Amino acid sequence: MSGSPSGGPEFPAWPQFGDEERAGLIRALEQGQWWRITGSEVRTFEEEFAAYHGAPRALAVTNGTHALELALEVLGVGPGTEVIVPAFTFISSSQAAQRLGATVIPVDVDPETYCIDVAAAAEAISSRTKVIMPVHMGGQVADMDALNKLAADASVAILQDAAHAHGARWNGRRMGELDSIAAFSFQNGKLMTAGEGGAVLFPDDESYQDGFLRHSCGRPPTDRLYFHQTSGSNFRMNEFTASVLRAQLARLGEQIDTRERRWPVLARLLAEIPGVVPQGRDDRCDRNPHYMAMFRIPGCTEERRNRLVDELIARGLPAFAAFRAIYRSNGFWEAGAPHLTETQLAERCPVTEELTRDAIWLHHRTLLADEVQMERIAEIVRDVLVGA
Repeated sequence: MSGSPSGGPEFPAWPQFGDEERAGLIRALEQGQWWRITGSEVRTFEEEFAAYHGAPRALAVTNGTHALELALEVLGVGPGTEVIVPAFTFISSSQAAQRLGATVIPVDVDPETYCIDVAAAAEAISSRTKVIMPVHMGGQVADMDALNKLAADASVAILQDAAHAHGARWNGRRMGELDSIAAFSFQNGKLMTAGEGGAVLFPDDESYQDGFLRHSCGRPPTDRLYFHQTSGSNFRMNEFTASVLRAQLARLGEQIDTRERRWPVLARLLAEIPGVVPQGRDDRCDRNPHYMAMFRIPGCTEERRNRLVDELIARGLPAFAAFRAIYRSNGFWEAGAPHLTETQLAERCPVTEELTRDAIWLHHRTLLADEVQMERIAEIVRDVLVGA
């Protein structure tokens, strides 16, 4: 457990690790083969990760951004195509497409779940649209029923940005059972981590085989003559990373169970504080891993929200300002931006504009603490808001 120096609440440390990770690292070391092509750790992790999520195949890669980029390439995204993404997301969702030469079209999000607004996505579809990329924000799964119908009607693909959704479920279906490619991140703050890393779930063997070639410089695993069958890059995961992730995956389910018990308690306590609105939940998301404990302070300015975050941190809470709209960052405009101004995009994304100003989240390790700490969290939030 780790608490604040000022005697604040006590939360489990993150990342969590133990003898399982140590044994995995030694196992990877002593096998004497540290490359995924000749070793066994990456291959075994892929099999375990696919099975856990109900997917036919999984491919481990270097990080979550590369997972998105690789998946988009497999789906045919490139110059002359468009990808629809939620405006409220980490910028990798857009940059992965922009680096392939595609144009990214940001759309607004739902005010309750903070996931992509399906109606806004439908309005953004054009003859150049190749992919719609829902982001399962904070572990809350986007409306996959409506999105799958929209995609089928428009003859476009769905790519799930599942960086927050390890172990999530929609109407009893796991991420690998939703008939589309899903991309995951294992960056240091994620629900399971090896510092960095990523994975792609594929719904069929054909797309997996294409992804494997492209993640390994276009080279088949049995090639000895350097005959590269397609374009690609080196997105291969190493054996040490995979050994840690195997141990992390083994403890994921129990951690999700704990967070699923704690969030309703914390959400109720936060909702009792005047001016605080917790992230809502679509009940069709019947297993939410809760990447972050998210809430809003409607009407708050961005400057005031940032000061509140600083005060929460000073009181011992691992608090963060939530994502800003992707079009509110200079990096969005360097390449692959639509022919719209920042002001025009803001007018189309009023909910995202509000979230940019007033949303706060707490690290998911807070939800691994006991119920007494949920009460302490709410008490601190209330005290900070009253003091402000």
